[in-house]
Amino acid sequence: MSLVEFFTDPWHLPFMQRAFAVAVITGLVCGVVGVYVVLRGMAFIGEAVSHSAFPGVALAYAFQGNLLLGGALAGLTTSLLIALVSQNRRLKEDTVIGVFFSCAFGLGIVLVSTQDSWSTDLSSFLFGQVLAVGPEDVWTAAGVGVVLVAIVLLLSKELVAISLDRETARAAGLPVMRLDLILYTVVTATIVMSLEAVGNVLVLSLLITPAAAARMLTERLWAMTLLASLIGGMGALAGLYVSYAYDLAAGGSIVCVLTAMFVAVWCLAPRHGLLARARQQNRETWRPTADQMAPT
Repeated sequence: MSLVEFFTDPWHLPFMQRAFAVAVITGLVCGVVGVYVVLRGMAFIGEAVSHSAFPGVALAYAFQGNLLLGGALAGLTTSLLIALVSQNRRLKEDTVIGVFFSCAFGLGIVLVSTQDSWSTDLSSFLFGQVLAVGPEDVWTAAGVGVVLVAIVLLLSKELVAISLDRETARAAGLPVMRLDLILYTVVTATIVMSLEAVGNVLVLSLLITPAAAARMLTERLWAMTLLASLIGGMGALAGLYVSYAYDLAAGGSIVCVLTAMFVAVWCLAPRHGLLARARQQNRETWRPTADQMAPT
């Protein structure tokens, strides 16, 4: 297969065209929203929400309902409970997340244990089904993505303020609790829309990895947001190419490509990368002292 065929062949297949569209949209949105998750240091909430969707999915599966809607309702309920209970500063946010995360996942296991067998629909929720999306899924992902990105960009300053220093933000008169609820809702919606691309098991990587890579490259919020969305979109696109070329799982391929991009940035970032820090340490080690520079 020539290089031209490698890049053009997948676009002749309608299901690949739809998969590319959904994967890129999801990668872009996750990149933007993930910036605030990384700044807030709330990666654990992504894991909690994705796994807390499990009981909703199991319940919907038991009653033959819509799995995605069931997961969305369960994830949103858990995230709002976390946001409300964590307002009590006696408990740290990660502690509250741990309580509800474990409870929700345990409930999901109990519900699944009541079923005699798992269906293909349930496994596709866990591991993704981006190659099976229909035209309506593309438009839904695009519409939801536009709304989520617009909310985040409109509230960008306020979300950064509560992410970096909640007490100062509260003293400045910002509605911290309301902003928390909005951020948790946006994160939940982003995770739910990403489930078709990579599934419940791998969704955290799509949310966190692009933003973490962008964080290594810049200190400016606008640049970090732009880089994270580009990394997320390009990683999702490249992952699907790898999946198509080597007949691999689409969701896993996307995550592996994003992780490889993060490792490359971690090593090669011009200021904060591994090689840059090593060069800086070498310069400091070999820098002549005042005594060495003094004439004898």
